[in-house]
Amino acid sequence: MSRRIVYCHCAYAKVVPAETKAEVLERLGASSADFEAVPDLCEMSASKDEALARYANDGDVEIVACFPRAVRWLFHSAGHDLASGVNIHNMRESSADQVCAALELTEEERTA
Repeated sequence: MSRRIVYCHCAYAKVVPAETKAEVLERLGASSADFEAVPDLCEMSASKDEALARYANDGDVEIVACFPRAVRWLFHSAGHDLASGVNIHNMRESSADQVCAALELTEEERTA
């Protein structure tokens, strides 16, 4: 199974800089990365969205959102704990360049 990236747009909390979110999403779209953009992990957790179970059970997932501790708590609150090795990239404190470098994005056409 290839690596999957889950990108949270943090649509309701408004805690991540808009420029950072926009640039990361644009670069994900321009890359060959397998990614899924979701509107808001907080809302998904509150509604116990079953997609969280799919992400939590994915063998190789990386999450692009905000504070790692908060993201882990959101999954736990929804009843789907993330594995300890899941990488969570914090757009609230990191720049778009830092997040994209950590994701090792390549500038190629998306093949999905």
